[in-house]
Amino acid sequence: MAAPLRVVDTSAWIEWLVGSAVGKKLAKEFPEKSLCIVPTIVQLELSKWLWRELGEAQADQVIAYTMKCRVEPLDTATALLAADLHRQHKLATADAIVYATTVKHGAELLTCDAHFKGLPGAVLFPKAAVR
Repeated sequence: MAAPLRVVDTSAWIEWLVGSAVGKKLAKEFPEKSLCIVPTIVQLELSKWLWRELGEAQADQVIAYTMKCRVEPLDTATALLAADLHRQHKLATADAIVYATTVKHGAELLTCDAHFKGLPGAVLFPKAAVR
C-alpha cells in the first residue's frame, strides 16, 4: 500500500523541529518530501515562528526544505472550501485553509492542534498539558 499524501500543520512542524517528545513521535510519521503538502499559509506561520525563535538563517534553511515538498498556494477554490469548513467546524482562518488543502487533496493532516480533533483525515499528536 502506498504511503498517503500528508499535509503537515505548523504545530507539527514546530514540534518536529524542536525535537520535543511529541516531535519524536511525529518524526516516525513525517512524510517524504514528495508526499508532503505544504500550504503557503504554513510557510508564513512557520517563517514567523522561525525568525522569532531561531533567527534568519534557520528560517531560510527550513523554508528552503519546505520548498522541496509540494507547496500548495491558496487559490480561489481552496479559499471558498476553507470558508465552508470554517462555518462547519468553527476553525480559525489559517486552520480552515490548512484543512481545506487536506480535503482538496484527499490527504491526511498531521497536527498537534486540538482544534482538528475528530475531523476526518486529521492525525492528532496532542501536546502534553502545561501545568
